[in-house]
Amino acid sequence: MFSTKLATLFAALAVAASAVSAAPATFSGGKVDIVFRPEVTAPTEGAVWPAGSTQTITWDTSAIPAEARNQTGLILLGYLVDGDATGNEHLDTANALASGFPITAGTIDVVIPEVDPRNDYVVVLFGDSGNTSPKFTITNTTASASSSALPTVPTGIADVLIPGHNL
Repeated sequence: MFSTKLATLFAALAVAASAVSAAPATFSGGKVDIVFRPEVTAPTEGAVWPAGSTQTITWDTSAIPAEARNQTGLILLGYLVDGDATGNEHLDTANALASGFPITAGTIDVVIPEVDPRNDYVVVLFGDSGNTSPKFTITNTTASASSSALPTVPTGIADVLIPGHNL
């Protein structure tokens, strides 16, 4: 008798499991997730942005579905390493370039942070899905400013002053 009850229990569980796995997936309220990926149109491949400058990031808004028009966006800075098979974007998640803006805006001005100069930076736009820009360069304004502050070098004999001597 115990084995009959056990067999009946297993049969009931098998039927229930097959019914659950065969059921179509539905979301609460019958909603379906809509994923869109607006193309980042600026920065462009090879653009050069100085650290500390204000730059405009743009994206294509023509294919944003009506259901997603009220979403807000997030833009993160990252970089891609050539030959890295993992595809890691090295995103700076602690310091968003911009957040909370309407995804339908298609443009936002950001201040480029003081970061190490490199030529493989990307920005990633998140609405409901991330979309990555082409690689671009960020230059370091601090380095260029310090190189222009070199001491003045005398150019002729009259520029050299020797105490106690009249030239």
